[in-house]
Amino acid sequence: MTGLAPTPQTRQAASLQKVGGSIKFLGIDVGTGGTRALIIDGDEHKDEHGRVVASGTEEHVPFASPQLGWAEQNPNDWWRACGLAVRRALDASGTRGDEIACVGFSGQMHGAVLLDAHDEVVRPALIWCDQRTEPQVRELTDLFGTDRLIQLTCNPPLTNFTLTKLLWVRENEPRNWERVSHVMLPKDYVRFQLTGERAIDMADASGTLLLDVAKRQWSSEVLSRTGIDQQLLPALWESPEVCGRVSARGGEATGLSAGTPVVAGAGDQAAGAVGMGIVRPGTVSATIGTSGVVFAATGVPALDPKGGIHTFCHAIPGRWHVMGVTQAAGLSLRWFRDRFGAGAAASNSDSDSTDGRNGNDGGDLYARLCEEAATAPPGCDGVFWAPYLMGERTPHCDPHARAALVGLTATHTRAHVIRAILEGVAFSLRDTFTIFGELNVPVERIRLGGGGARSPLWRQIQADVYGQAVEVVQTEEGAAYGAAILAGVGAGNWRSVDEACDAVVHTAHRIQPDPKNSAILNEAYRTYRRIYPALRQISNRVSAESGAQPAAVSVS
Repeated sequence: MTGLAPTPQTRQAASLQKVGGSIKFLGIDVGTGGTRALIIDGDEHKDEHGRVVASGTEEHVPFASPQLGWAEQNPNDWWRACGLAVRRALDASGTRGDEIACVGFSGQMHGAVLLDAHDEVVRPALIWCDQRTEPQVRELTDLFGTDRLIQLTCNPPLTNFTLTKLLWVRENEPRNWERVSHVMLPKDYVRFQLTGERAIDMADASGTLLLDVAKRQWSSEVLSRTGIDQQLLPALWESPEVCGRVSARGGEATGLSAGTPVVAGAGDQAAGAVGMGIVRPGTVSATIGTSGVVFAATGVPALDPKGGIHTFCHAIPGRWHVMGVTQAAGLSLRWFRDRFGAGAAASNSDSDSTDGRNGNDGGDLYARLCEEAATAPPGCDGVFWAPYLMGERTPHCDPHARAALVGLTATHTRAHVIRAILEGVAFSLRDTFTIFGELNVPVERIRLGGGGARSPLWRQIQADVYGQAVEVVQTEEGAAYGAAILAGVGAGNWRSVDEACDAVVHTAHRIQPDPKNSAILNEAYRTYRRIYPALRQISNRVSAESGAQPAAVSVS
């Protein structure tokens, strides 16, 4: 059935089963640094339905970078981590496998998992942050023209997208390519191991550059002209649809019961948006993790003719979303922490810890950095941070863009630099809001997620930079939470994703912009917009002379 549409008879919601009076759903997020499994309570007759019951995580082996700008992972390690994470979540809550009514998946987008005819991994997967495929981007631009490719897939060619990775393997590793019988994305490989079914959701498929996003089907023209056989690709499903059931082998590895239904799920951005209630036009999320994403649901595909933002299918059938991406958002602050420390107050702490925690007193090193930044004024007395540590996607689509601190004088302090990083990331995310305005994408409510939502200072800076109130939801558990919600919809616990989000997603805090600070930062944003054009000529020359590509950075 690979690459073909399932029959209508297979597209039925799972029959909801209550075990011991409880209904629980499992969301599994296959990230870059690790896999997380999260169990939620789906019983609508309880006051706390949608409550997180338990979670479990298992780290992945850090990804390999055989050459500068390359990023590869072993798909079998994701499956290993999935089994351990699910068992930990079940054990932490005392949940039996047969108490899970349905399973949902989320995961890192854009990767390329290549399997042979025996379903063995042909080579390590090229993952989302791999930057080796710039020659293939140029080939696609020459073959289609950027405008035509945007018409076909709603997106321009970028090094991140799966298609460029397939072309790279075909051109540079022909013997490996001859063995390829199946292509999958990361979470879909893990779900294949769990169920034995080859499937992909519309949202994740949108990031391959092989999907006709407007029509929600594989693009026959892209496949034909690039010579990619559709039989290599999985069947397409909507995110809340049941696309398989836990196999006996999958049950042994995870502790789940064989026969448990599994929905298609969604790529991490769409699933994370579901978990924050970003399902209808007008509500927008701004999430700062390692990267930063501004995400808006739309009722129709909203095309950016310049290709500065992505237009993908949403995890809700019949809906789409647009999103802009800052490659090094939270990474900017982590880079500063790792290179320059968290300040004198944290001199005894372990600055290399992956979670930013002080091993001595439990203090949060990122919180200490933000406390220091709070002593500098809004606008940082003219210091600016251009957060292009890994090139940039929105709005520049420039893998050679380079980061810069601009405007330093002898009177500036560490606090000015740290605050400039916080403001610079917010300015970069505002670039997406600027494009939304040009495309008439409504922005009525802004919800914050990720590390940028946990810092009071960064929340306020975002409100001041966006010039609009921002919200923080009660349960901000990331993509695994959205995957669990999709599982609940697939099981029939909620009639739609809208109904599910209305039931379980609630606002905890609302932060208003400070009019005075907002005026200062609005003027600073005008200056920030002039930095990239000034740097571009230098960055391009340095890249050309060195032959360097943006280095892949391990994400925890």
